[in-house]
Amino acid sequence: MWGSRCHGGWSVGDNEPVTTRTAANRAARLDQVCADAVGVARGAITDVDQADIGEHLEAVAEGDRIVTHFFESHLAGYQGWRWAVTVTRVPRSRHVTVCETVLLPGPDALMAPGWVPWNERVQPGDLGVGDLMPTSPDDDRLAPGYVLSDDAAVESVSWELGLGRSRVMSREGRIETAQRWYEGDSGPEAPIATAAPRNARCGTCGFYLPLAGAMRSMFGVCGNLYAPDDARAVSADHGCGAHSEALLGAAEQPVEELPTVYDDSEVEAVAVSRGHGSVEASEPAEDYGHS
Repeated sequence: MWGSRCHGGWSVGDNEPVTTRTAANRAARLDQVCADAVGVARGAITDVDQADIGEHLEAVAEGDRIVTHFFESHLAGYQGWRWAVTVTRVPRSRHVTVCETVLLPGPDALMAPGWVPWNERVQPGDLGVGDLMPTSPDDDRLAPGYVLSDDAAVESVSWELGLGRSRVMSREGRIETAQRWYEGDSGPEAPIATAAPRNARCGTCGFYLPLAGAMRSMFGVCGNLYAPDDARAVSADHGCGAHSEALLGAAEQPVEELPTVYDDSEVEAVAVSRGHGSVEASEPAEDYGHS
């Protein structure tokens, strides 16, 4: 910022500048003398290369005999920004003086994103080894452990002062968690679940370990070493190809019976004579066991 800042209105004693009601209610009129002082305004932009100052864009009335001139900025890294030079003059004088010079963002300026608190910037999976992530004392996802919970699994210990956890998951926290799990990679719409057989659902799998408490009816933990969700919470209607009842059955393929082929060139005709003791077909059958 260059120059000094000027104020409209009048100063009363040691008080701050005040503006009369009439001046506040009427729109500022563009002072032509100040509006014509484009050269004075351009010359007030110092400490930068003249190549960084572009064309004059507009002159805006800020108050009585107070006008701000805007120039294009060609500074590297300040695309869309504008030089703003405010000038003024005293009544009945044509001598224009500079109030201030500043670089301001224009309508199409590239600006850094607004500041966001760290607890709103952090995303799932950002916590690394050795990192600490403190939980706010008024976190809606948690409730004091000494009050009765609507989760039957924690009621037995949370009511005993000093024996249970200091805070347990609140109903809002459980609903938020269930919604996040169900709509993510642990739910029924995950790619691995939709590609699995229709009946291969986690709720009917022998490796499915149901959670305790209010989450039991919807979620459990996968205990299959070979499943991609091993040791992860999954919904009962999630699924994969490692279901305990997925049996690999081989479909029976009919075998075509080929006709017997004889090669006459390899067959030797042998005369067969009936040996002694043979029975003619017209004679009665011999007793079983006859040699």
